[in-house]
Amino acid sequence: MPGPTMESEFPVEPQSLKKLSFKSLKRSLDLFSPLHGHFPLPDPESKKIRTSFKLNVEYGGIKGSSAELSSNAKAGVQNQAQPASAPSNALALPGPENTRDERTGNELALGPSIPANGPTDVRFSGKSNAVVPSHGSSERNLSTAAIMERIPSRWPRPIWRAPWKNYRVISGHLGWVRSVAVDPSNTWFCTGSADRTIKIWDLASGRLKLTLTGHIEQVRGLAVSNKHTYMFSAGDDKLVKCWDLEQNKVIRSYHGHLSGVYCLALHPTIDILFTGGRDSVCRVWDIRSKMQIHALSGHDNTVCSVFTRPMDPQVITGSHDSTIKFWDLRYGKTMATLTHHKKSVRAMAQHPTEDCFASASADNIKKFSLPKGEFMHNMLSQQKTIVNAMAVNDEGVMVTGGDNGSMWFWDWKSGHNFQQSQTIVQPGSLDSEAGIYALTYDATGSRLISCEADKTIKMWKEDETATPETHPLHFKPPKDIRRF
Repeated sequence: MPGPTMESEFPVEPQSLKKLSFKSLKRSLDLFSPLHGHFPLPDPESKKIRTSFKLNVEYGGIKGSSAELSSNAKAGVQNQAQPASAPSNALALPGPENTRDERTGNELALGPSIPANGPTDVRFSGKSNAVVPSHGSSERNLSTAAIMERIPSRWPRPIWRAPWKNYRVISGHLGWVRSVAVDPSNTWFCTGSADRTIKIWDLASGRLKLTLTGHIEQVRGLAVSNKHTYMFSAGDDKLVKCWDLEQNKVIRSYHGHLSGVYCLALHPTIDILFTGGRDSVCRVWDIRSKMQIHALSGHDNTVCSVFTRPMDPQVITGSHDSTIKFWDLRYGKTMATLTHHKKSVRAMAQHPTEDCFASASADNIKKFSLPKGEFMHNMLSQQKTIVNAMAVNDEGVMVTGGDNGSMWFWDWKSGHNFQQSQTIVQPGSLDSEAGIYALTYDATGSRLISCEADKTIKMWKEDETATPETHPLHFKPPKDIRRF
């Protein structure tokens, strides 16, 4: 009986050509690069040799064309160039095909200049740009791209980031978990669910601290005040409630929405509340008096995302009508409308320190500057799903969660997608329940909380064991940048 073959003992992992090329490139950089991950500084001597070699390869056919000096100094330079024995680096630019006359031809050759009154035995020792006629074939226009210096991409290169991993799964809700908010003191967080309850969890241990009931439909929006002991909730039952967390009960209700309320945000400096819902209106409420200050109407469909900032535009809303609107809070009027997206803008995230924000739609994830709303760029990959939630932390790690359970992590500055993870449904759930409805970072930005359709809350953190060697950065700058 024959012995076992080598293939059965050591199975070879099939690897793509792209992966092997990246490995080869990385090994070359490790060997020859002065700093790991950086290209070596350009060497002028090697550049000179490289340019000379390219010249010889590209224009070797016309190396023999040169001019002879006349023995008579008064006769000057002869019009007919004789092939010289010494090689010349003349650059020939062929003229039109119908040119036949040697004197009137449009071909030009760039080569070393010849002094008119010099001695007869002088060779090409000086370097200058003289124009001498050349009579080559013009069937192929020789491109000068071979000697052009390659311009590096101006696209910002992403820094290496550790991948994120799931370290805790919290179950306790009896329905889809639709919303989440973290306490400003970073000790607890609250989640709202389709089981009509709001649950408060300990952030460090993940234990349940409190369950609040009061809504009669699913809770779609949550916010915790950083100035008062208040928590605000909004749901499909058209109700917006203010909870006092010292008494753990509702102390105010805000009535006015004509349909379900889908999103909710607190102004960072003024005591006002913003809610957007299925009645296509973003309503502005005075927290204390429960009065409606403004009804920001202008969208043609559900207002499903809203965020606020201290300066104008103080309110930005995204809608199912695929537009984003900037609002003047003083007059309750639209300041600007962004129509870059083609699908519903279900999620938006403002960068914590920079004056810009990102918006997510099923077609693309786009970045805009503030306050004018100028389009900056698209993210470099497409998630190809309905994006329900997004969040970004101080370090510039943006995360987006999709309807199909995909969670993608992005580098904010470059738009590079450095990790694509897929959530795993808890045992007993259907695979179709792998959907992410809400995402938020804690106050430090080092922990991520995701709320999912399998009735669980998952917590994520960076993988401490990952290194640039185990998880290399595969970044390719984009060739064509979309302007919209």
